[in-house]
Amino acid sequence: MTLLSTISKPEKRPIIATICGDAGTGKSSLAASFPKPIFIRAEDGVNRIERSVSTPDAFPVIREADEVFAQLMALLNEEHEYQTLVVDSVTALDTIFTADVLKKDGRAKTLSTACGGYGAGYDMLAAAHGRVRKAAAVLNARKNMNVIFIAHADLENMRLPDVDDYLRYSLRLSKKSLTHFVDDVDLVGYVRLQSALRGDDEDRKKVISNGDREFVCHATAASVSKNGLGITEPLEFEPGTNPLAPYLFPVEEPKVGRRRRAAETPVDEDGGE
Repeated sequence: MTLLSTISKPEKRPIIATICGDAGTGKSSLAASFPKPIFIRAEDGVNRIERSVSTPDAFPVIREADEVFAQLMALLNEEHEYQTLVVDSVTALDTIFTADVLKKDGRAKTLSTACGGYGAGYDMLAAAHGRVRKAAAVLNARKNMNVIFIAHADLENMRLPDVDDYLRYSLRLSKKSLTHFVDDVDLVGYVRLQSALRGDDEDRKKVISNGDREFVCHATAASVSKNGLGITEPLEFEPGTNPLAPYLFPVEEPKVGRRRRAAETPVDEDGGE
């Protein structure tokens, strides 16, 4: 057998995705609408899920770093019928992992000085997130499970050499940990409220929203977002629906969420949304 004879087309598999957004925008509710979900909880977002979504099964809320790996191993080694793993949230998990790094150090009060300093504390933190990401990959491959990481949104200052500085939405994580949930996933989506400015030129303008939401998972300068599903515009996100349902593998029957037509998508003069 030659090396070239081993070449084949990769098989389709369930999705590994990161969903971020501000508090109360429906991140956990969206994750709970994936097929047969099981929640690993670093925070208790399940109790805040909208009534239009069935309450999913969930492990006990974790308090120590070792608990998350025990729960991941249980899903890997034991028989079950769950089709989606939801980690809610990697932002809260970051706090738990940080406390674990400082506890093991025994003296340091911050990650900057932990493990001898020089960024070693942040390396240890990123390594813990990397273990979670690797375990999720194994579940995705061996148990045929979707994996959804939930993250809280934060603002990131972008300083690029060819444009003026600007802000964009990102995940509330340290930079070294961020790569596991942005670079190494199939999709990064941002749940946002539809809003508009109101007020005359002479008055102070106010942001107005009627509570409608949309899901942004295409490349845009306004947020860390991407997908490999051919989605190029925001998706409508109504309570109790999953805007990604038509794109999942195996393909599910589409629910209510449909793609917003380009004509309906507000675009500013710089091309941002």
